[in-house]
Amino acid sequence: MISLTKRYQELNFRMLWIEELGKHIGEKVILRGWVYNRRDSGKVRFVLLRDGTGICQCVFADSEVEKKYFELADSVNQESLVEVEGTIREFDRAPGGVELAARSMKLLADSVDYPITPKEHGIDFLLSRRHLWLRSSRQHALLRCRDTLIRAFHEFFGERGFILIDPPMITPTSCEGTTELFEISYFDDKAYLSQSGQLYMEPAAAAFGKVYCLAPSFRAEKSKTRRHLTEFWHLEPEVAFLDLAGDMELAEEMLSFVVKELLEGRSTEIEFLGTWGKNKQEKRAFREHIELLKNLNPPFYRITYTDAVKLLAKKGVNIQWGDKFGADEEAIISAVYDKPVFCHRYPKRSAPFYMKEDPENPELVKNFDLLAPEGYGEIIGGSQREDDLAKLEAAIERHNLPREPLEWYLDIRRYGTFVHSGFGIGVERTLAWITQTHHIRVTIPYPRLMDRIYP
Repeated sequence: MISLTKRYQELNFRMLWIEELGKHIGEKVILRGWVYNRRDSGKVRFVLLRDGTGICQCVFADSEVEKKYFELADSVNQESLVEVEGTIREFDRAPGGVELAARSMKLLADSVDYPITPKEHGIDFLLSRRHLWLRSSRQHALLRCRDTLIRAFHEFFGERGFILIDPPMITPTSCEGTTELFEISYFDDKAYLSQSGQLYMEPAAAAFGKVYCLAPSFRAEKSKTRRHLTEFWHLEPEVAFLDLAGDMELAEEMLSFVVKELLEGRSTEIEFLGTWGKNKQEKRAFREHIELLKNLNPPFYRITYTDAVKLLAKKGVNIQWGDKFGADEEAIISAVYDKPVFCHRYPKRSAPFYMKEDPENPELVKNFDLLAPEGYGEIIGGSQREDDLAKLEAAIERHNLPREPLEWYLDIRRYGTFVHSGFGIGVERTLAWITQTHHIRVTIPYPRLMDRIYP
């Protein structure tokens, strides 16, 4: 049996990906892909073909192709898999600046009654068909941006000598709060899905100096807001000999770097996402947002928690010192600034057990939240870690955490304790802010929500 590659060579055709077509103007090629859409204009049929790398307009002229191919182009179903032969030519108004002057088309796999059609669908309908919704143009653009964002994170830390360490997803106890844990059966015992890799990054920092992880985290918080997922991807660096000030500098340098890489690497997708505004005002706001991102250079703004409470009071917010900031409070604070702002040194009584007590004010901890402007709220949370063994033991007791599962964590303070800091940043929240996506459920391929685990 003759191979496909040999057959193409004999026909003097080349099988290409759509993203490669711009380099092959005038050549005979074969494309394989799914029918994204089709339309007609007199004696010409247009089939938009997608193969995952791009979309190509295939033009079937009645006078240039056999009748059977013209009829197939006129009737082929959305998302059917086809093979098209033709010649690449330049056409500025087509996607990618090129189109295919088709000579023939073969149906490889039909698609009957594809459920997602070019019309409005409810969000529940689309989420239940997320495995198919991924093929849609906006989802495609968002997830390509996600890919570039994750690559940029790895590039940033790789260039600075950080070591990638993979933390376990199954843990013996909580690191944030016992009410946000997913409990699982672990043979004859119980365990939990990890809320964070941080506790495991700290001993890794003692071993390697500069480390980071990028892994899923799980939060059992019963929240249905647009900013929450029960499973999300969490980037967490940890650095030896780094204090709170250095931690904030690392965070702002990292965010500036990855935003720049995303804007440059996915400019086409970003431009496309900007066309999805409901009206001219939203589209203009998106353009203004992108211009702000292009100038996202350190240093970012800094404000203490105490000063933030005073700011909120002046804005008419009924808040007391010691209260936690919600999405509304974070939006008010960040609206004062034209780029992200660090809010630092929060009350110790509401902080996780591992945060370093501020020696200048024992009621505070040396931590920060980085708040994104335009109402997107916290995207990075970090702190200097408590390196005093006695204070850490007291914090564990104060938080009513079991001591035995944390003995290994206390060892880091017993055997050569050291100043160290780190932070966590959610991939989905960051991508939502950069792309101005209202709900983070569409910035992850398969969202897990309080009321959704399908597909």
